[in-house]
Amino acid sequence: MTQAENVNPLSVSVEEAARLTGHSRSGIYEVIASGDLKAFKLGRRRLILVKELKAWIERVAKTCSR
Repeated sequence: MTQAENVNPLSVSVEEAARLTGHSRSGIYEVIASGDLKAFKLGRRRLILVKELKAWIERVAKTCSR
């Protein structure tokens, strides 16, 4: 195992965010557009900070469990 394999990513693509959360890719774009999930562009790629993704999914889980 290389050192790069041990490092957790700071950000993920929309596609990876969808895979990690079980949400659709288009659904992730909708949440970004609504302002509920922060994302940024780096070059041509739209990325989401992992900490933002975790915070968003925790907010969603809280509102759904009420």
